[in-house]
Amino acid sequence: MDHAPGAPYIRSMTLESAWQFLATTLGAIPRSGLLLLVVAAIGSSWIGSLMVRRRLPLGQLVRRGSTVVLAGVLVLVVLQLSRFDSRLEVAVPQIGLPEQVVEGGETRIAMAPDGHYWLRAELNGVPANFLIDTGATLTAVSQGLADRAGLEPRRGGLPVTINTANGPASAQLATAGEIRFGNVAARGLDVVIAPTLGETNVVGMNLLSRLAAWRVEGSTMILVPKVSAPQPQTSPGAEGEWQ
Repeated sequence: MDHAPGAPYIRSMTLESAWQFLATTLGAIPRSGLLLLVVAAIGSSWIGSLMVRRRLPLGQLVRRGSTVVLAGVLVLVVLQLSRFDSRLEVAVPQIGLPEQVVEGGETRIAMAPDGHYWLRAELNGVPANFLIDTGATLTAVSQGLADRAGLEPRRGGLPVTINTANGPASAQLATAGEIRFGNVAARGLDVVIAPTLGETNVVGMNLLSRLAAWRVEGSTMILVPKVSAPQPQTSPGAEGEWQ
């Protein structure tokens, strides 16, 4: 499926996009506790090194402490990045990283007149339209939907850069309690809150890759979860058929 205008994805780096990514990341520092911690640790390491060179007391302690903090941040980053790949199931609920589960029954979605596949879903019980985008790495929701669904940015979450029609934009990671559509329910799924996304919401590959199979037959997309568990349908319709 072609990538829809305004839909997010993690883009491959060119020189221009690398500079844009750097500028967007620097702009996100004041809003990211994780980046602020990294900046503080690097600053402490520099101060500790100066103290050691001048033979001031506690210099080694300051430098080693900053190294421990940076190592902790690295572990947290690796844990969060690993959740983007369905083959690496990491669940650490103690730090806000619950198990990501997609279960239910076969769901069929008809192609919309615009040539894309749209579904009516509920995020934490709040209904909204989502575009299924196989070019999107992560599921993304608009700021308005996040507010209505009570979705909060993850404390210590990675800053994420998404590509929109207006260029790279920063977004924040969050955990969706439940995304339900047709006969499918996804729980604990990582999503990004994208203030610049407008009213568009996107189902990305981090959800689709946790299905047993998804395919297109004619003008119908068929989604088949790995775990079969009866789910109340979010919209009236025949068994297994949903729009």
